[in-house]
Amino acid sequence: MDNSTLRPLTFTWCTTSNGSLYDDYHVKTANAFGETREWDFGDFMGWRVSETINRSCAVERERPGARSSRGKLWAAAAGAIATVAIAWVAYSYPVNRPDAPPPRAPLPQVTVSKPLVRELDSRLGFLGQFSAVDQVELRAQVGGTLTGIHFKDGDIVHRGDLLFTIDPRPYEIRLAQATAQLETASARLTLAKPELWRAQELKRTDFGTMQAVDQRTADLQTAEASIDDAKAQIRDAQFDLDHCHITAPFTGRIGTHLVSVGNLIAGSRYATSPTTLLATLVSLDPIYFDFDMSESDFLTFSRDRARQKGILADKVELALSDETKFTRRGTLDFVDNVLDRSSGTIHARATVPNPEFFLTPGEFARVQLVLGAAVPTLLVPDAAVLPDQSEHLVMTVSADGTVAPKQVEIGAIRGGLRVIRSGLTPNDQVIIDGIPYARPGSKVTPQERAIRYAAAQGHD
Repeated sequence: MDNSTLRPLTFTWCTTSNGSLYDDYHVKTANAFGETREWDFGDFMGWRVSETINRSCAVERERPGARSSRGKLWAAAAGAIATVAIAWVAYSYPVNRPDAPPPRAPLPQVTVSKPLVRELDSRLGFLGQFSAVDQVELRAQVGGTLTGIHFKDGDIVHRGDLLFTIDPRPYEIRLAQATAQLETASARLTLAKPELWRAQELKRTDFGTMQAVDQRTADLQTAEASIDDAKAQIRDAQFDLDHCHITAPFTGRIGTHLVSVGNLIAGSRYATSPTTLLATLVSLDPIYFDFDMSESDFLTFSRDRARQKGILADKVELALSDETKFTRRGTLDFVDNVLDRSSGTIHARATVPNPEFFLTPGEFARVQLVLGAAVPTLLVPDAAVLPDQSEHLVMTVSADGTVAPKQVEIGAIRGGLRVIRSGLTPNDQVIIDGIPYARPGSKVTPQERAIRYAAAQGHD
């Protein structure tokens, strides 16, 4: 029991009218609130104890002729009763009296640590998507009946592999006609040459006219032109015949066939008329990785390039959506020349080797662009960073145990920790556990624990 709840007692000792100290014994108790209790005691052989609440000394006696020899026994009894009275006074004033201060609750405990300082290069992180370097829609340049499909949907095909076959017979006929025209023109040329010679001989001996010479010369030139025309017709017919066999223009992965064997397909050399789409083909090695930089990131990138004074051939590191390590490498080889006015971003592209054809156009991945040399960098657990609308906060503990929020500028995740670009000092005590108990301005009990860098994460 708190000693502050005990109140002083006032004892009043009274004697009876016969003046005997031990015949009659009376005690009165009083506390600080003005309440009094009086206790009257008889002898051991029949005295009755009566309790009255008043402010006078009164004694009741039931049996006369008490012996003074029992006074000592009454003195002992008086001490016992006094003890009971003290207990009554003590327990009549519980600790919840208005003047009793409530007990202090213990301060909440939080785990704190100084930011981890590590030498890290400066990086920018983005989310992007793979795309094919080459992508083509396979359409026929000649029309006809589709007679063959020579691939399995989704296969890797190589340059020159036969993919589709169109009925070649109409084009074989045309080629034969062109060949016949060439032979006809060759025969005319063969005849025109000696006729021209004879006309020239007759003109030399004055047995012929100049008009006959001119006629034979024109016949020879016509025969030569007919040969050139026949040769062109042959090449044209051969072109159509060759394009009855559609082959892969490059190595890549082909999609599903969109037309079955037996269908009549439309073709066009110059795309002046509708044509039939047969399938699509995309290249895989190398592969592009496209991403967009915000205006602020682009300014950071541009300033870093200006300091380095190097060409635009920067190494990038990539990780797929299910990967934690940035083990894939590429080269940044293109940044667009204008920012998109609607989104406030600028397009950039990296080229990534893909010799095993594992990466597929359309997949998402994360990319990190290395900007400069390694510099001391502050890192804290990502869970210690609290979003505040468009800003970020961390809770710190001052020397007197007061919680103080600090606004910070964050960077990428490195080694499982969040990079702090500004807003913290290496000596700040950052709350890394127990944040729900840390209200700004409140007192806490800090317990220190070190922050560890997960180098196995592969973010170095």
